[in-house]
Amino acid sequence: MATIAVTLPDGSERSLADGSTAADLAADIGPGLAKAAIAATINGEPRDLNCALSEGDSVGLITTSTDEGLETIRHSTSHVLAQAVLDLWPGATFAIGPPIENGFYYDFELVDGATFTDDDLERIDARMREIIKADQPFIRGEVSAAEGLELFADHKYKRATIERVTSGVADGEEAGEVASDGTVSFYRNTDTFVDLCRGPHVPSTGRLGHFKLMKVAGAYWRGNENEPMLQRIYGTAWADKKALNVHLHNLEEAAKRDHRKLANELDLVSWPAELGPGLAVWHPKGALVRKMMEDYSRDRHEQGGYDFAYTPHIAKSQLWETSGHLDFYADGMYPPMEIDGATYYPKPMNCPFHVMIYKSDQRSYRDLPMRIFELGTVYRYELSGAIHGLLRSRGFTQDDSHIFATREMLQEELASLLEFVLSVLRAFGFEDFQAKLSTRPPEKAVGDDEIWDMATDGLRAALETAGLDYVVDEGGGAFYGPKIDVDVKDAIGRAWQLSTIQADFNLPERFELEYVASDGERKRPVMIHRALFGSVERFFGVLLEHFAGAFPVWLAPMQVQVLPVAAAHADYAEQVAASLRAASVRVEIVEATDPLGKRVRAGKSAKLPYVLVVGDDDVANTTVGVNARGLEVERDVAVDAFVARVLNDIETHA
Repeated sequence: MATIAVTLPDGSERSLADGSTAADLAADIGPGLAKAAIAATINGEPRDLNCALSEGDSVGLITTSTDEGLETIRHSTSHVLAQAVLDLWPGATFAIGPPIENGFYYDFELVDGATFTDDDLERIDARMREIIKADQPFIRGEVSAAEGLELFADHKYKRATIERVTSGVADGEEAGEVASDGTVSFYRNTDTFVDLCRGPHVPSTGRLGHFKLMKVAGAYWRGNENEPMLQRIYGTAWADKKALNVHLHNLEEAAKRDHRKLANELDLVSWPAELGPGLAVWHPKGALVRKMMEDYSRDRHEQGGYDFAYTPHIAKSQLWETSGHLDFYADGMYPPMEIDGATYYPKPMNCPFHVMIYKSDQRSYRDLPMRIFELGTVYRYELSGAIHGLLRSRGFTQDDSHIFATREMLQEELASLLEFVLSVLRAFGFEDFQAKLSTRPPEKAVGDDEIWDMATDGLRAALETAGLDYVVDEGGGAFYGPKIDVDVKDAIGRAWQLSTIQADFNLPERFELEYVASDGERKRPVMIHRALFGSVERFFGVLLEHFAGAFPVWLAPMQVQVLPVAAAHADYAEQVAASLRAASVRVEIVEATDPLGKRVRAGKSAKLPYVLVVGDDDVANTTVGVNARGLEVERDVAVDAFVARVLNDIETHA
């Protein structure tokens, strides 16, 4: 019998009978792998398990435990969703249904503009499980573009995808299921259901089943608001029941921690419709937390040798033309204002203003590094569908720093910056970090090779000195310089991208910045952008979700409540509160107009760090009863000892 040899990912070779498939390879390696494999990569390309192998192929097997395996499961489940909907709604048509992070979606158009309801998800779920139980095979096919148009004659969005490629509007890389030569790939589950798709898929629907349909939403065809609005069904899918349940539990926990919900419940922030989308007002309690954040940031920057700056909220178009924002970022800027014969724009960035400060005087190498810091409010015209509370706003304040340095100072300055970033993030309770180093893009980039190498090596050295885990995004840097992005993981394991350190060789060139070097020559400085919080609003929102509204003592808007058991204890409650105020602790008294239990519960619902109860014994012994958040009740705690305890919490950021 003729044989073929294929190469496995570890470099070893395997001999198989001629005509063997990737599934045969899995079975040849072992029954465990045969059970776990759901797809393969052949010469680097994802393929179905039933794909035939050829002599010399490099083959990897995709299992349910890999990211590629989960993507295959989710993609296949989206096809089952589409099949179920078309079964249940005669005349419906479908658009696209890709896998996404943690799940999948599919877009549909129902007859006569009908829409799905949440109750419909139960019917769809039941039909999907019938399809899965039937264990229908996913069968791949290929036809010409003309045949593809005929195959999808009743589905205009599938036809539109084919036509985009064949007409040259889009290439095969964009569409995937339509090759540049016009070949159309599709998958058939039954005689009645076929979908335009590049694959791969699991071998059959019976390999699926650990999914949940999550919600219905609207979505424009191709994301274009000028195109028809479609009905989008989102779902999540996993390799096993345990993983699905863990994900659903995490979603429940995330919903409890939603900063918009907590901001309302704790009276911190609101978004009045009268202001417009993406614009928040800060209530006194939220503003107090923000003040503590900003005060801490100011103190650290002052200690770190930064100079403070304040800059306007608008500037003439000339500034944005020189900076390049009107060439590269105009869609993200608010519309201009015509005043006094000039055109003004609200600022989307603080950088050019700090450049103006640098440029206001002749600079010497002795002036460098020059570190400028500002809590500068900017305005960006985010699409309304992208706005998400404080996490993505149209008006927000950046803790922006710009450092002007010589080339020789660059590496040391970058290392110092990363150390500064991590120390501040740790002060706010974050300990789990992941970084990404983005390097020079392959297309044209400003700056010579030497300075790119110097900046990139400096960023890499800073990461390694800090002992920070990082991944490299080759070619992912901006055209004007490499950067580090720092993600933090919150209390429930979600990653948030917060801090950025970015080298910039572009703005110094555009604005013709100079300094006088030690040899008397005029040279160009390097500019470093550094946002630590990212924005105050976003950082506050992340903190709110991280702590589930239970801010640490130093950040809590109200740190202590004192509850007299009865009116007779009111004077003593005031004495306790006075001792705390004298130590600059934020404290309030809740009078005995309601039952004690109700007042204690209210304090806990407000997520206060400490609720103190004072009664007869406390008056006699100068003590308090301490209800510390999340801990057992303590009796007979001396007032002086409690004050010292709170001060220690504040000073250590406990």
